[in-house]
Amino acid sequence: GAGKTTLLNYILTEQHNKRIAVILNEFGEGIALEKSLAISQGGELYEEWLELRNGCLCCSVKDNGVKAIENLMQRRGKFDYILLETTGLADPGTVASMFWVDSELGSDIYLDGIVSVVDAKHGLQHLTEEKPEGLINEASRQVALADLIIINKTDLVSEEELNKVRTSVRSINGLVKILETQRSRVDLSNVLDLHAFDSLSGVSLQKKLEHVKTTHAHLDKAIITVTFEVPGDIKEENLNLFIQNLLWEKNVKDKTGCTMDVIRLKGLVSIQGKSHQVIVQGVHELYDLEETSVAWKEDEKRTNRLVLIGRNLDKEIIKEVFIATVREERGNS
Repeated sequence: GAGKTTLLNYILTEQHNKRIAVILNEFGEGIALEKSLAISQGGELYEEWLELRNGCLCCSVKDNGVKAIENLMQRRGKFDYILLETTGLADPGTVASMFWVDSELGSDIYLDGIVSVVDAKHGLQHLTEEKPEGLINEASRQVALADLIIINKTDLVSEEELNKVRTSVRSINGLVKILETQRSRVDLSNVLDLHAFDSLSGVSLQKKLEHVKTTHAHLDKAIITVTFEVPGDIKEENLNLFIQNLLWEKNVKDKTGCTMDVIRLKGLVSIQGKSHQVIVQGVHELYDLEETSVAWKEDEKRTNRLVLIGRNLDKEIIKEVFIATVREERGNS
């Protein structure tokens, strides 16, 4: 009800001179494009791609959309962007990680970014809803993973209410870009070409990281953003060790003994022997290091700046663990 379907309908019907393939999730109700719903033939997934008047393509699927994308790749030349809608309950992280794992997909397309739509009127209620022990609040996880948040239906709330939603979103995800809309009307140039997962975001990421601040939980067990900076060069294997301890082994704990649960990791680091800044990206248990086009200048102080979004995060402890992991080997070498 936040306005995802309205946004997609708008993209599929407006004249914007962009060729976009939209993969709708089957659970979208009242979609203007009922005809394109997937038909299951003998258990096989069958998609019918509709070509729309404004040059966009559209289909609807039952699964996570990867099949539809593979099917779409055979129609190269007809589109420039793919928008994949997930259900309001889906974990966008699992869908996003498929683009890293599935090399077949990765060769021709890349993950540009994750967009979440938040309802200005009811969003706060969803974001602050307490879940039973051990369960994660789905709405806040979607905000945590987003590279762009569209706060929609801003005309239905007062400035004070809107501000509470903004604050709540920011407290979860200190990195995210926020757009505010009515009836999901957006300038598409703000939604596409986010380059949130590739080395092209090097320059803009550097500026962004400098402004991120550690946030404070508005609820016990809430998702927050922590950020820290450690100067110097680090060895790649030590950085790998730090990230694997955090994301795979999950052996970094807070003061109360709770495991730190990192949902999203982003940063720029200085790796020994590399002249360019390296971008670090992590979603759940997957992570990637990629050299950017930004070279360290001769007189520049090399530094490592990381931003982590997740639960039970303690900035001081994470920073100590990072320093210990990165410096430990150095003492022996």
